[in-house]
Amino acid sequence: MNELIIELTEISPREFFGLENANIDLLKKYFPKLKIVARGNKIKAYGDDDVLEEFDRRITMLLEQYAKYNRLDENVIERVLLSRNKEEYEAPVGSGDVIVHGVSGKPVRPQTANQRKLVALMSKNDMVFAVGPAGTGKTYTGVALAVKALKDKEVKRIILTRPAVEAGENLGFLPGDLKEKLDPYMQPLYDALRDMIPAEKLASHIETGVIQIAPLAFMRGRTLDNAFVILDEAQNTTHAQMKMFLTRMGKNAKFMITGDPGQIDLPRRVISGLKEALLVLKDVKGVGMIYLDDKDVIRHRLVKEVIAAYKNIENVD
Repeated sequence: MNELIIELTEISPREFFGLENANIDLLKKYFPKLKIVARGNKIKAYGDDDVLEEFDRRITMLLEQYAKYNRLDENVIERVLLSRNKEEYEAPVGSGDVIVHGVSGKPVRPQTANQRKLVALMSKNDMVFAVGPAGTGKTYTGVALAVKALKDKEVKRIILTRPAVEAGENLGFLPGDLKEKLDPYMQPLYDALRDMIPAEKLASHIETGVIQIAPLAFMRGRTLDNAFVILDEAQNTTHAQMKMFLTRMGKNAKFMITGDPGQIDLPRRVISGLKEALLVLKDVKGVGMIYLDDKDVIRHRLVKEVIAAYKNIENVD
């Protein structure tokens, strides 16, 4: 009797084994000639070589399915175990606009025409500016594209950054250490990631540096290779900060810059680095620009009304 040991590294054993080892019981049902033992983060199987080889192949298929869709249940397992090849159990034709499958298999897809244009622009350019008001899905779509690039092994890491500038607040007066002071500024980025990557895996990626979330000041002096980098809230960068950030771009890097020129928190008479960059780089080949508007707002319907109302009084001024 031969032995096969499979170590789970990209999925938590709890997710793979299922509630009360229900998924393992299902595997035992489909492979009655094997003795299957699940313990810790390992699956051990004992039996004849030809059956072990097929078992190993099916487990690999299941792990690939989970890596792509973040979901594994009885129906998925049975589809994978009964299918002759990947084409038989993959997502149906017509789901091509899905950027990535988030936690529990939730599909993340562009919701508006401009969001679809943003996805297309990002596939054709290494640097893209996505500009528009709050709630238009700029950051969320960007994070989804970054997670997809990481999953597809197009990049080795994701770097998310923001300038730590907010109206009426000073970091020095906030309680806690540096991380505790900065985390509230980075919260929207964490929120998007939590929608798309299971908690344990996200924590592991952050711990190992595969995903980095840091204020813009921490980018100085770095060369960002093999990374999908998002600069969020870019309207709050100065000329020097924006130039510094854009020149960090290394080999095999994707840069996405998002911001809302209507919500600048910089001191008066300080020019927004985002507004300047949009003018300076508008004719540079390889730089894409997309302008989202209130038609792209995907939050509560009142957000559109709020944006329109403020636009009216700002135009009067």
